[in-house]
Amino acid sequence: MSAKKTKQIAIYGKGGIGKSTTTSNISAALADAGYKVMQFGCDPKADSTNTLRGGEYIPSVLDLLSEKRRVDAHEAIFLGFGGIYCVEAGGPAPGVGCAGRGIITAVELLKQQRIFEELDLDYVIYDVLGDVVCGGFAVPIREGIAEHVFTVSSADFMAIYAANNLFKGIEKYSNSGGALLGGIIANSMNTDFHREIIDDFAARTKTQIVQYVPRSLTVTQAELQGKTTIEAAPDSAQADVYRALAKRIAEHTDSKVPTALNPKELREWSAGWADQLIEIERASERARVAA
Repeated sequence: MSAKKTKQIAIYGKGGIGKSTTTSNISAALADAGYKVMQFGCDPKADSTNTLRGGEYIPSVLDLLSEKRRVDAHEAIFLGFGGIYCVEAGGPAPGVGCAGRGIITAVELLKQQRIFEELDLDYVIYDVLGDVVCGGFAVPIREGIAEHVFTVSSADFMAIYAANNLFKGIEKYSNSGGALLGGIIANSMNTDFHREIIDDFAARTKTQIVQYVPRSLTVTQAELQGKTTIEAAPDSAQADVYRALAKRIAEHTDSKVPTALNPKELREWSAGWADQLIEIERASERARVAA
């Protein structure tokens, strides 16, 4: 009897876009559905898993290695909501060293000690900062550690810019066995034009929207309690959105190479949308005056 295959997923996104919030709620929804899940935080701030542990921070792999030369990987694994295995790669002090080194070191540690096989996981979800140009952050893509990559993006230009850079990385490594793109998780989607912008970007880059996630006070309230929405407000509409997203990611198989926009194409695309939004604003003002 062969061992089951663990599905490894990387979720990228610009800092502050809601990437860790989204990732933790996906992990919580999968655990709540009965799956064995590990969330692997790849941000130097080592804060990916707090809302899975009541707001509590855990020591990172680099923290542990700074105290002693050899670390048993089990020392870096902590249980969170629903039995989720929580790991933080960590990073150096600000301004010192490579921010991606923690990812490389932590992945190597768990692989060498065969932790993924030992825990018999259904899912490993890597929460990766997507706006830092550093080799370490490309590890889940470059080395094919993650089979499927998703990006969290709003309709804001810098979030889309970061997503487009990620697409360039996927294109670069796709021919050498790197991970492929599952699609875009559209976050903070509260107006029709937000959806239209992100839909257009997805169409231009030949990818898809996996889920629209509205901005919600329920998320803020949950995080102030140090919890995911799945844990703090399981009967809320927002929790249902995250459950639907987790189900789509769990069932996803159709990843592909996106078509990133070059700098000129991205600038022209964004300028075109800027003109449309100005016209929408003018039309709204004319309607207000006429009323």
